Amino acid sequence: MAAQAQQETALGPVHGSVPEESVKDDSVREREIGIEQQHLDRVYRRLEEKIHEAEFLMNDAAQRGQVGTPGALAERDAQVFRAGIHLNRLNNEFEDFLFGRIDLLPGKDGKKGPDGAYTAVEPAEGAVREDETGRHASIAETLHIGRIGVLDADYAPLVIDWRAPAAAPFYRSTPVDPGRVVRRRVIRSKGRRVLGVEDDLMRPELQATLDGRTLPVVGDGALMAALGQARSHTMRDIVASIQAEQDLVIRAPAASVTYVEGGPGTGKTAVALHRAAYLLYQDRRRYAGGILIVSPTPLLVAYTEGVLPSLGEEGQVAIRAIGSLVDDAEATLYDSPAVARAKGSYRMLKVLRKAARGALEAPGGFRQGSGPRRPERGSGRGPAGSAEQLAFGADTPETPAGPPVRLRVVAFGRRLELEAAELDRVKQSALSGTAPVNLLRPRARKLLLDALWAQSGAGTRHSDPELAAELRSSFDEDVASEDSFIAFLDAWWPELTPRGVLAAMADERRLGRWARRILNPGEVRRVARSLKRDGLSVHDVAMLDELQAILGAPARPRKRRDLDPLDQLTGLDELMPVREESQRERAERLAQERTEYAHVILDEAQDITPMQWRMVGRRGRHATWTVVGDPAQSSWSDPDEAAQARDEALGSRPRRRFTLTVNYRNPAEIAELAAKVLALAMPGSESPSAVRSTGVAPRFAVVKDTLAQTVRAEAAHLLDRVDGTVGVVVAMNRREEAARWLAGLGDRVVALGSLEAKGLEYDATVVVSPAEIADESPAGLRVLYVALTRATQQLTIVSGERDEPDGDGVPDLLRD
Repeated sequence: MAAQAQQETALGPVHGSVPEESVKDDSVREREIGIEQQHLDRVYRRLEEKIHEAEFLMNDAAQRGQVGTPGALAERDAQVFRAGIHLNRLNNEFEDFLFGRIDLLPGKDGKKGPDGAYTAVEPAEGAVREDETGRHASIAETLHIGRIGVLDADYAPLVIDWRAPAAAPFYRSTPVDPGRVVRRRVIRSKGRRVLGVEDDLMRPELQATLDGRTLPVVGDGALMAALGQARSHTMRDIVASIQAEQDLVIRAPAASVTYVEGGPGTGKTAVALHRAAYLLYQDRRRYAGGILIVSPTPLLVAYTEGVLPSLGEEGQVAIRAIGSLVDDAEATLYDSPAVARAKGSYRMLKVLRKAARGALEAPGGFRQGSGPRRPERGSGRGPAGSAEQLAFGADTPETPAGPPVRLRVVAFGRRLELEAAELDRVKQSALSGTAPVNLLRPRARKLLLDALWAQSGAGTRHSDPELAAELRSSFDEDVASEDSFIAFLDAWWPELTPRGVLAAMADERRLGRWARRILNPGEVRRVARSLKRDGLSVHDVAMLDELQAILGAPARPRKRRDLDPLDQLTGLDELMPVREESQRERAERLAQERTEYAHVILDEAQDITPMQWRMVGRRGRHATWTVVGDPAQSSWSDPDEAAQARDEALGSRPRRRFTLTVNYRNPAEIAELAAKVLALAMPGSESPSAVRSTGVAPRFAVVKDTLAQTVRAEAAHLLDRVDGTVGVVVAMNRREEAARWLAGLGDRVVALGSLEAKGLEYDATVVVSPAEIADESPAGLRVLYVALTRATQQLTIVSGERDEPDGDGVPDLLRD
């Protein structure tokens, strides 16, 4: 589904059968946004009235307390309590709470529920009329869905609470089982401003009217309406097949793993997101453990949040880019294909395990002093028999920063020393344990004390086991509690952090030792250099997550929440509860605290590397899964290795597969051109069937003066030909210069690298130098296939000398 080119026009004739009135321009979207803005303004005015009412009740209750009788005081406290709760809720839910709308046919009965909405699920007899021109109906009821219910002064619903029965069709309705729903609309807002709308048609074959005018449709729903209302019965059959195969996925049982495969334009992402809504509403208790939706890029996350804004309630759904799965880490950089292959492969797991242990020997953990330290005197004497407890230092006046090389303990009147060789033996013995490195520190501490105790010979002084055990216990307690011993342990076995180990790996010599026989010298050099940059790549984030598991880390302390000022009013501290978190605050807190989920939806799974599979798998150890992807669009160079990692992450769960076969987004002219690349990338693979034709063939252009001038001119040409967005797709190493080429052309045009184009759509695209994209990685042909399938209306190919264009400008890769 589209993340950027969400459009409201039918994209040309569908085999010559789309009526002209289905074609709309950009003004439709703006007009519909304006309509929703008017409704939102009305809702906020009503909310302000309700807040003023609650404040009046608070003030009125305070005045009642002046009467002084016990009954008046009790009535005051009860009224203040109710008013305070209501005011608190209104204030907490005041921002960004309207997100949906459904337009409904008349119901079977005229009964209304407590929220003011009609209760009927199925349409009334005769709600749909049929004549020689098609099927017709009038919208009888429109409901807006939000975080809380709001009634107007006449008790008519302005907003339906998303948990109310009347809101259920927003989640449950599908084109196969629409009920009364004709149109479902997602509303994106920020504060008091409506940013956008996106429609799904549940009855695309129906010609519906609202207030006497044809029901307007924005986004992909417009195309479905055009297909459904086509004069050809064949086109209606195609719409039915699209609906049926998508509905099967949405309603598939949640147990086990559900695979959803399909080529470009088949609606994989949208189906998966609607599946999340359906599952969560069907069994909210089961998914109280949360649903995690993972998208490959932040751009797709923005679209995902627009489709399912309601599911952030109570922290049930977390929407993350693959580069944002680790707390306090955000991927902002891209690795070269060679570096990405090294970082993403299973081989990196071995390197990280070696690095985690090797980092204990890295300099910088503790800086030793100049010469032996004078023993510090303790404040008390234990059974060890000496007030002089510990000292440690080095033989040389000055040593480079690094782990201490000697531990000295004064006990029982004698000095005990562990030299470098003994310390190394103790460390290696401790590291033989299977726990995370940081959690092996207690084991290392005990082994140090064992070595010191053995050297003291005190264990042979008492034949009585109880006396010997008591002496040993006192020895351990006295020695281990000294500040100097603790300082030694901190320097000798510091608590490692994932970022610290990653920084140590930026040292090429160290990384070379840890990666010996795992990475080749060229890979070591490139990986080390990439880790010196300011910022992280998506592959670095996966490495951080793996290091977190290898190292182990203490849990974060929970933040104390502030009290509401209302709770501190005189006389209310016992009656009024501590201020409840708003749903947004609770969602954010739960998202931060949660590390595992009840259901995981993984989008564009074909691009997930083995290390990323491990990262996502840790968050779904006990989850059910929906895995969405298309092997033909994979940008990962070793699919077999990724499949092995996938199987390990998913375990032995049963699996069911669904394949979406209909491409209702790309015109046949573009799909046919892309199929030529697919045949080279994955011989024998079949493209999804394109169901429409625009009559506009892809355009081929050859660089004349400079590449920059040619690309800019072609982008400007497309801006004049389409009303929506234009995407310019280049090889990853040209992303920044491509942005400069397009400077000044406006917001409707965007430059993006080939790997950034995944999952996005534009009204028109310019693909620059297919050869450069194909040659940038071993998976380059599959990446090129993705680039060629982003356009919903028009496609232009710009060929350079490297593309070897023929006389018509067609590059070598795209010729028959």
